[in-house]
Amino acid sequence: MRRLLFILPAAALVLLSAIFIILLSRPRDPGEIPSPFIGKPVPAFRLPALDGDGEVSDVDLKGRVSVFNVFASWCLPCKIEHPILMRMAREGKVRVVGLNYKDKPADAKKWLAELGNPYARIAADEKGRVAIDFGVYGVPETFIIDATGIIRYKHIGPIHPGEYAEKIVPVIERLLREERP
Repeated sequence: MRRLLFILPAAALVLLSAIFIILLSRPRDPGEIPSPFIGKPVPAFRLPALDGDGEVSDVDLKGRVSVFNVFASWCLPCKIEHPILMRMAREGKVRVVGLNYKDKPADAKKWLAELGNPYARIAADEKGRVAIDFGVYGVPETFIIDATGIIRYKHIGPIHPGEYAEKIVPVIERLLREERP
């Protein structure tokens, strides 16, 4: 009986240690931080348009599948992913909407004039409050939103061509199929 009292706790400790080691040793992609916003409606917001043409709001992210990209002219990784956003805009399958994060409007306009403007609309979030409402960790971040305004996917960091093909396109294609009955 005394042996059993010693062996059971020791066996439990070994088992828990093994589980702990297995979980810690699994490779994790830092770009796949779970978001509590997946499956939830986009936060309500209203910001001035970067081009000075009225406002951009959560309504601009409803009605068709949209890609909501948080960017800034001072963000080097944003420049890396910019050709992917230009490609999305050229393909025309989704509406690409931008959130210019903590940036001077003149700098953002100059940056877009140099690189091209993939965005149907751009909200100017100079104070970063709307980005906080979306749970943005930093720039760039990209959200895929279905036609009803529900966030279906979040990508942290620049979108590279392989990630675009393997992760982004399948989500967009699935949502486009769901959009058309």
